[in-house]
Amino acid sequence: MNTRTPGALGAPGTAARWLRRFGWRHLVAVLAVCFALFPLLFVLSAALNPLGTLQSSTLVPEHASLANFTALFTNGQYPFARWLGNTALVCGSFAVLNVLLGICAAYGFSRFRFRGRRAGLVTVLLAQMFPQFLAVVALYLLFAEVGDVLPAIGLDTPWGLVLVYLGGAMGVNTWLMKGYLDTIPREIDEAAKVDGAGHAQIFFRLILPLAAPMLVVISILSLTAALNDVILANIFLTSNESKTVAVGLYGIISGQQDQNYGLFAAGALVTALPVIVVYQFLQRYLAQGLTAGSVKG
Repeated sequence: MNTRTPGALGAPGTAARWLRRFGWRHLVAVLAVCFALFPLLFVLSAALNPLGTLQSSTLVPEHASLANFTALFTNGQYPFARWLGNTALVCGSFAVLNVLLGICAAYGFSRFRFRGRRAGLVTVLLAQMFPQFLAVVALYLLFAEVGDVLPAIGLDTPWGLVLVYLGGAMGVNTWLMKGYLDTIPREIDEAAKVDGAGHAQIFFRLILPLAAPMLVVISILSLTAALNDVILANIFLTSNESKTVAVGLYGIISGQQDQNYGLFAAGALVTALPVIVVYQFLQRYLAQGLTAGSVKG
């Protein structure tokens, strides 16, 4: 007597069909996750490696310790805590000012009609096509002269570097925010004007809250761009005390990568933690549809 049930007979076929239709997708996803996590795991392993050299780094470190993290904040040759403060000042100021300049320009191009509006939009876009690095010599000479009159915004100062970054603030960001502002119904502005609101009240109390998702996106992009910049920051910040984290970590491994790789990896992990926290805090504002239902038919 055959005791096998129809479900048992069909189980192998069902599993095979599942593997053909869906299983390969899970396999690809697992491979992608492993590919993305491997560099992070290697950096974490190098940071926990007490020897601190590139040749001794392995995926699973032997005698793991926090010696590299301790050396970051105790080694007088590398003022890492000062670098973190400079980075927070530069990145935070640039993100806020970049968003403010971009949204003001986008609001003008989106809500007002004036002569030269289209030419201004095209000019802003064309100017963004030329990278700031092409003008690095002119910028260096300019800020060298400015520093003689206003030392606070000259060379080797965080505020001078922020001004250099802001030179390219109005560009793609203005176009992105203008496109988003165009999706906000103009009936909101008209209703506010009927109630006696001025342009400043409409801008700060109505437009900015409704444009929060795009503002968050631009601020995160600005923050990461300033955090990862090495070329301009390395040119304009020369003293060891005024460097940002990116420039300071580059100096740690420059010319002696094998000896200081553990310090570099530890510094990279410490620098990544605030960025992760900021993203986790702001990601709830990325939800779309904040303008849905704001205008009743």
